[in-house]
Amino acid sequence: MAPEHSISDVPNELPVLPLREFVVFPYMVLPLFLFREESIAAVEDALAGDRLILLAAQRDPEIEDPSPDDLHRVGTVAMVMRILRLPDGRVKALVQGLSKAEIQSFVENEPARWARVKALPEPYEQDWTVENEALMRAVRVRVEELLPFKNLPPEVLTITANVDDPGRLADLVASNLRLRLSDAQEILETLDPVERLAKVDGLLSRELEVTTMQAEIQSQVKDEMSRSQREVFLREQLRAIQAELGEGGDVRGDEILEYHAKIEDAGMPAEALQEATRQLKRLERMHPDGPEAQVARTYLDTVVDLPWSRVSPDQLDLARAREILDVDHAHLDQIKDRILEFLGVRKLRQDSRGPILCFVGPPGVGKTSLGRSIARAMGREFIRVSLGGVRDEAEVRGHRRTYVGAMPGRVIQGIKQAGTRNPVFMLDEIDKLGADYRGDPSSALLEVLDPEQNSNFSDHYLNVPFDLSSTFFIATANLMDPIPGPLRDRMEVVRLSG
Repeated sequence: MAPEHSISDVPNELPVLPLREFVVFPYMVLPLFLFREESIAAVEDALAGDRLILLAAQRDPEIEDPSPDDLHRVGTVAMVMRILRLPDGRVKALVQGLSKAEIQSFVENEPARWARVKALPEPYEQDWTVENEALMRAVRVRVEELLPFKNLPPEVLTITANVDDPGRLADLVASNLRLRLSDAQEILETLDPVERLAKVDGLLSRELEVTTMQAEIQSQVKDEMSRSQREVFLREQLRAIQAELGEGGDVRGDEILEYHAKIEDAGMPAEALQEATRQLKRLERMHPDGPEAQVARTYLDTVVDLPWSRVSPDQLDLARAREILDVDHAHLDQIKDRILEFLGVRKLRQDSRGPILCFVGPPGVGKTSLGRSIARAMGREFIRVSLGGVRDEAEVRGHRRTYVGAMPGRVIQGIKQAGTRNPVFMLDEIDKLGADYRGDPSSALLEVLDPEQNSNFSDHYLNVPFDLSSTFFIATANLMDPIPGPLRDRMEVVRLSG
């Protein structure tokens, strides 16, 4: 090993070795793996002389061939203790930091880079003070607290306990903290030992808070995973015990059989039956407590509850309809006559797919109650859906099942609530529909209200066609102007004056 060097032994010119991702501090011993020709040449020049070399960190570690401006001006004078040439062409150099130095200028030299340097000695050692002693003790305590989190070597505690110099303690702790390059360089450039130790104390405090929070998060995640695994294990044990006692039966098998029976009784068309059967087979293969199984159950519950083939028998007795309208609404003779004409056409042509009625008038004139009276006169269920303020197309067409919390659109939900495929379905406040980045609900309503298309209405959640051709749609609005032209063309306007 080369003899010890002091500050006065540092020559005016030294070869420079750029460091990419870390800073070397005085008293630090570490191996460096070199593969750049310029770096290897700098080490060889140092070995050819007094073994001294200047280690300077790069400002940007991504730069492959740094220029003088890419290097920090303050670095560490180190001694090259030994080198080892590896078979892949790299050189392993063991270096020990000695003191700090500042680059004054660069010297033209090939192939290694040399620089004129100025040694930066430590300020004169200060007398013992209570503040300095308290700061050193605080740093030792934080290092001890950080030891289990950062996997620091245990001998760090012994070394820090025996170091009484603030500057040396700061360098020793900083060299073991694996700091960010900018923080480490700031510590290196701070010459006052007490100020440097105070900065190290602040970095220790920050690192301790971050690692403590990180440990808490990891502990919470581990606890959640352990709790979930424990619940699954206990449920499986419970099923085994119930099966052994003959109490629980085959709960899983019972559930599948129940879904099979519901699917057969639902009267679905072929395409919907195929999709429901496919989802049931997927459910059979899934773990019963997994999130995917719950999604499949929710879909099957929705599909089997829909009135695929259930309809209410029409009661198109015009005299009875007139009586109901007269009881429910005084006056409005022209409006009631128009409604009776509409019902008369439906009575003559059972497959009539006439226009959709749209009641237009100010609030409170009886638009919604007229729809309810029509449903009562026809003997059908009545469903009302308010569209005021709806801006999302998914409110009409439903959400795709890939989304968490997906559900059918309001149309399919209304049909499910009615329990029949041919209710009187009131689309209230149709003039209050909006549009934004999530789509245009009024465009989605075109398919709902078009008699040529709604026999195969496609809801994103169901992913199979549903027949809405038997549904009697009635719309209400306060004003006609906000309703888009294509949607207005699909409706027959009946105006109610205030």
